[in-house]
Amino acid sequence: MEYKFGIYGGSFNPLHLGHLECIIKASGICEKLLIIISSTKNVDEIDVRVRYRWIYQLTKHIGNVSIYILEDNTTSKAEYSEENWFSDSKKIKEYVKQKIDVVFCGSDYDENSFWAKCYPESKLYIFPRNEISSTIIRTNVFEHWNMIPNIVKEYFTKKVLIIGSESTGKSVLAQNLANYFCTQYLEEVGRDISELSGSEDFMLSQDFTRILLEHKLKEMNLIKYCNKILIEDTDCLITKFFIDFLKDKEKDKNSALALAISQINSYDLILFLEPDVKFYLDGRTKEIANNRKFVSESIKKIYKDCGFKFIEISGSYNERFNKACKAIKNILN
Repeated sequence: MEYKFGIYGGSFNPLHLGHLECIIKASGICEKLLIIISSTKNVDEIDVRVRYRWIYQLTKHIGNVSIYILEDNTTSKAEYSEENWFSDSKKIKEYVKQKIDVVFCGSDYDENSFWAKCYPESKLYIFPRNEISSTIIRTNVFEHWNMIPNIVKEYFTKKVLIIGSESTGKSVLAQNLANYFCTQYLEEVGRDISELSGSEDFMLSQDFTRILLEHKLKEMNLIKYCNKILIEDTDCLITKFFIDFLKDKEKDKNSALALAISQINSYDLILFLEPDVKFYLDGRTKEIANNRKFVSESIKKIYKDCGFKFIEISGSYNERFNKACKAIKNILN
C-alpha cells in the first residue's frame, strides 16, 4: 500500500457517485481509510444516521474503511470559520490517535482549503472532480438521478398511492402508471388473500392481519428497486374499510393495527378515483355495487380523519390516466 492511514471527509448531503469513486480509489492505496461525515445542526441536512448507513453499506465489503461522524455547532456552511476548522481537526486527530499520512479531497479544494491548512503534516491527495456535486443534485435530484448510487435513490423515491371504492380502475391505472414511468408498482395485496376461501364472506380475521402486514412489508422492500416513484394500489386504510364493511370478528384489533400502520405511512401524492365509471362485479360483493357513492364517501372520510389529503380524479379511463400523469410529473419537478 502507498499510505498507511488516510482520511476522506465531506457532508455527503447527499452521497453521489463522485464521492463513491473517491472512496473506492482512496481505499485502494491506504492500509486504513477513515471516512469523516460532517454533521451540523442544519435542519435541511439529511439525517446523519441515513448518510452513515449509505457509506457503511457501500464500504462494508472493502475491509479497510471505517467511519467517523464529526459534529459541530454551526447551522450552515457560511458560519463555518477557520476557528471551526482547527477545533474540528483537533477532534479528528484525537480520535485517530496516529499519524495521518494522507488527506484525500476533490479538486474543488486547493492548498488554501480546510484540509491543507489543518493537516500540514499530511500529504494532500486531490482527486479530479467531474460535474457531479451535492449542491447541484439538491437543486433537483430527479434531473440528476444517475449521479447517485441505488442505495441513495431509495431515500428520494416518491410514493404515489391510488385509492377509491371498488371497480374504479385502481389496479389497471397503477400498472399503467408504473409501466409509463418505468418503475415498480405495489399490487393490491388483499385481492389474493381475500379469495383463499373462495369468497370474501368467509374471510378469517387472520386474513385481514396478514393483508395489513404483508402490504407494508412489500412496500418497504419494493421501494429499493424503483425509478423515482413507487405506485401503490390501495393501502391499510382501504383494508380498514373492508374490516368494518365485512364485519371482521376481530374488528377492533385489526382496525387498531390498520390505524397504527397509517401513522407511519407517508405519501407524496394520493389519487382518489371517483366511482363514475362502469362497475364490474369481478367476484366482489353486490352490496358495494348498489352503494357506490356511499362506499366512496366512507373511504374518503377514513383518509380525511387520519389527516391524509388527496386529489380527486374522475372522468373516462384516458382522462384519469392523463390527470394522474400530470400530478406525478408535478411532484417530480
